Amino acid sequence: MKKCIYVVEDNLNIREIIEFLLIEELYEVKACPNTKEFWFQMSKRLPDMVILDIMLPDGNGLEICNALKGNIKTHHIPVMVMSANNHLSAVKAKCDAENFINKPFDLNDFAYRVEKYLAA
Repeated sequence: MKKCIYVVEDNLNIREIIEFLLIEELYEVKACPNTKEFWFQMSKRLPDMVILDIMLPDGNGLEICNALKGNIKTHHIPVMVMSANNHLSAVKAKCDAENFINKPFDLNDFAYRVEKYLAA
């Protein structure tokens, strides 16, 4: 069974690039444009990994990360936070994600980081 990754990114172009890349790497992908859609998908199935943008139209990725890490049912799910903000040290202090990546990012590096957490 394919590993499932939820991607929460409001920018359509970035979301589609990430979705395409992850599908090419043989992952099942649920691409969500906002927090509402993410929580709806979470109610249906828990993913193997979550990739979050920080700035979202109806919330932010740090809040999602903290909610996931603070819940006994989801704290084990690896989280990668993406940000165009270059102050990653400040972001890291606000959430316990396993990985942080600056946008724009190298696609090969991105794929490597995902694989590191999902290798069976």
